[in-house]
Amino acid sequence: MLLEDALARIKSISKIIAGVEEVNISDCLGRTLGEDIISKVDVPPYDNSAMDGYAVFASDLANPPVRLAVTGRIAAGHPLGREVGPGEAIRIFTGAPLPPGPDSIVMQEKVKLDGDIAIFSETVKPGTNRRLRGENIKSGSTILKKGQLLRAQEIGLAASVGISTIKVYKPLRVAVFSTGDEIIDSTQNDLPPGCIYDANRPLLVSLLRGLGCGVTDLGILQDDSGVISDALKNAATSHDLIITSGGVSVGEEDHVINTIKNSGSLDFWRLAVKPGKPIAFGNINDTAFIGLPGNPVSAIVTLMMLARPMILLMSGRIDVGLNRYKVESDFSLERDDGRLEWIRGNVKTASDGRVLASAFPAQGSGILSSMVASSGFIEIPAGLARINKGDMLDFIPFNEAFK
Repeated sequence: MLLEDALARIKSISKIIAGVEEVNISDCLGRTLGEDIISKVDVPPYDNSAMDGYAVFASDLANPPVRLAVTGRIAAGHPLGREVGPGEAIRIFTGAPLPPGPDSIVMQEKVKLDGDIAIFSETVKPGTNRRLRGENIKSGSTILKKGQLLRAQEIGLAASVGISTIKVYKPLRVAVFSTGDEIIDSTQNDLPPGCIYDANRPLLVSLLRGLGCGVTDLGILQDDSGVISDALKNAATSHDLIITSGGVSVGEEDHVINTIKNSGSLDFWRLAVKPGKPIAFGNINDTAFIGLPGNPVSAIVTLMMLARPMILLMSGRIDVGLNRYKVESDFSLERDDGRLEWIRGNVKTASDGRVLASAFPAQGSGILSSMVASSGFIEIPAGLARINKGDMLDFIPFNEAFK
């Protein structure tokens, strides 16, 4: 299956699973909005000054220089309490409410004082340095959409209209397993012959928590079809999604894929991508299942490119795409595989302004250090047999997927 077909299929089968809860606005960072937010107020709630200066009628300054008596003072939070007439100048500070009457603010740097007299040497246009009521937000307008990721700026915007609690989607409940008789937990001091430490489980748990999931680490499963079947069925009773790493290829010891075939349903399996070909999507007892490859880089790639959009859609998110940035290849590459490929690399800006992409020298799917030394994936289109220096390619920064 091609990547675009897989993503279309993921979109069609993914439905919102997460429930909604109301939480304090200060606890909403990184959560997904569970309702539209409609403002009940205008922002700003009154005409106000954009800077420190003097509130005047623009018509009074039509023939400068002009001398006007300073007849009042307005600080933020302290309205003047009266209407102002022509011929007056009111000392006003940034954010202070503009009183009825004056239509402009002259910045203080352009005004000279002679006792209680302000001297204006220039004309001013009506509306200068004046913030109008509701120019930012109108009462009744939708300021945030259900399904948006709540960053600091969205939280600030909600607070600006008097919101103190927000309905957000609950974290998706995800169970994570590693599989393989050769996999040993990193807490074990002695590494038996023929074994390796489990990098995938801590890696996946961290990435999933970064996506806002509530993660249950269910350890390492032996290469035993009965053990795997029981563990998957048990996890399905209390989780929204099960993610495993390893055991989804075509070998005799790939028990996870056989368990899903026999005890659940397989939606699709194996994609024309590199790395990450053996990825499986399905269900077990009506709980969604994603089987990631066992090699660490393949696990990250497939989680980022395929599992991530499904997880976000199930979590209520509306925007699940990844931004791609055009960069110029600073390397050449011969390819003997026609699959879509993601290679690890970095970008830099040349002295002439070109953005150049360089590939990490070792691209094996088990070389996790390449992910540490790189800042993103360089996407090589399917069917492209050779990359030449100067070719334009897409670059996907890691932080696009995992904030």
